[in-house]
Amino acid sequence: MYRALIIDDEKPVQIAIQKLGHWKYYHMEPPQLAVNGKDGLSAMREFHPDIVFVDMNMPVMDGASFLMKASQEFPDSQYIVVSGYDQFSYAQQAIRYGACEYLLKPVVEEELNAAIEKALLRIDPEASFQQAKDTREEISPEEAVRIIKEYIDSNYCQNIKITMFAEKYFFSIEYLTKLFRNKYGFTIYEYVLKLRMERAKELLEDENNKIIDIAERLGYADNHYFSKAFRTYYNISPSQYRKEFLEKK
Repeated sequence: MYRALIIDDEKPVQIAIQKLGHWKYYHMEPPQLAVNGKDGLSAMREFHPDIVFVDMNMPVMDGASFLMKASQEFPDSQYIVVSGYDQFSYAQQAIRYGACEYLLKPVVEEELNAAIEKALLRIDPEASFQQAKDTREEISPEEAVRIIKEYIDSNYCQNIKITMFAEKYFFSIEYLTKLFRNKYGFTIYEYVLKLRMERAKELLEDENNKIIDIAERLGYADNHYFSKAFRTYYNISPSQYRKEFLEKK
């Protein structure tokens, strides 16, 4: 697995690179973070990243000073400048110290991943990403969220993990969770719980269904855990809900 480091004092930029980079696709570990050049040099000495994303305008040690030192100490690493300044002097400094790409903020997903691929090909000219491209499902985040909801609607009794969607569609867990909540008003796990609890009520209203069997049908291996989840959700135990429902009939 390749390693990456993001050196930028702007948290939104760090988050953008983390979310937009196709790390699994390029066989890369999630990137480490640093907030200035000095911090970045220390991080590089600790885990020796293959690719480094660096801002030019930072406190303590700016990008140019970092690149001058880092390119000498770590000549095999590839440096991608991500800057908010479209200035020739910055670009000139980046090129002088061996940066393989100069990207402008805000970060654009396509440009970022093209730069990553360019850097990796510098590290290994024989590297091929064609197989990954052939198997990757290229869909929009909105489409991914719609598919996830449809899957949950049909499989909410199964053991659903967000990681399976993140790995399949190459979006981070945090990003998918945010998109799902914005569109449907629930996080993915909250939506799974909602469907399970609504179905639990329906099953409890039939006295022929044993509570232990209901728990198993809804994906709970432990009846105690099901009862606790139901009580937390409705503020009443499954047995008490059934009793009150039958009394009203």
